[in-house]
Amino acid sequence: MNDDLAQPQPARRGFLKQIVSATAALPLVGRAAAVAAESVSAAPAVPASASAAGLGYTNFSADEAAFVETMVDIMCPADEYTPGGVDCGLAIYIDRQLAGEFGKGARRYMRGPWQAGKPQQGYQLPLTPEQFFKAGIEAANAACAAKYGKPFDQISAADANRFLSDLAAGKVGDASLPLDTWFNEWVYPLFAQACFADPIYGGNTGKVFWKLIGYPGLPSTHTIDIVQYRGKPFPGAKDPKSIADFS
Repeated sequence: MNDDLAQPQPARRGFLKQIVSATAALPLVGRAAAVAAESVSAAPAVPASASAAGLGYTNFSADEAAFVETMVDIMCPADEYTPGGVDCGLAIYIDRQLAGEFGKGARRYMRGPWQAGKPQQGYQLPLTPEQFFKAGIEAANAACAAKYGKPFDQISAADANRFLSDLAAGKVGDASLPLDTWFNEWVYPLFAQACFADPIYGGNTGKVFWKLIGYPGLPSTHTIDIVQYRGKPFPGAKDPKSIADFS
């Protein structure tokens, strides 16, 4: 987005800070993540050539990819801690999840009846996660174009950050589907998973987020280490191990 170059970049303490401060959202790292967010030293950058984005998309159309790439770069802007969201593989992770069994609703009851539910019952639409995610992109893009005169990937970084915040706050409406539910219950959880999942699934390229929070990866049973290194940096976290390292 060439017109974004002169725009102030979104503050790092935004979407990512919400992730590391919400223990329920990140069972892998628990409360340690909240501490790490404030005290961690700069993580090594992931070379662009190592980015999972080079793998290509299996699910997204060009317009959908443009939306998601813009979104993850706004939610995870490049700074001294990590590269941008695209170079961290976040868009690739989401694409792969939607292309697989999760996206197809393989374990979801899809026969109805489809009745209006209560807010606490969450998602109540006759759409697979893939269909719902794509419908949300289309609706959000339409709402963005109505407000800014451009699709989401063509507005300034500041406006894009503001638009995502409005989505999360329920300030962007659509007659066909609840965009706040779409963002908070589907987009945001996938974003969080993309940051901290094993790199074999496409996100967390170079284990950058594991290194950021001091997570050693697999094996993940460290009972004795927790006692010995409580409140101290764990040496094994300098070189986290993924599933691929044991295959």
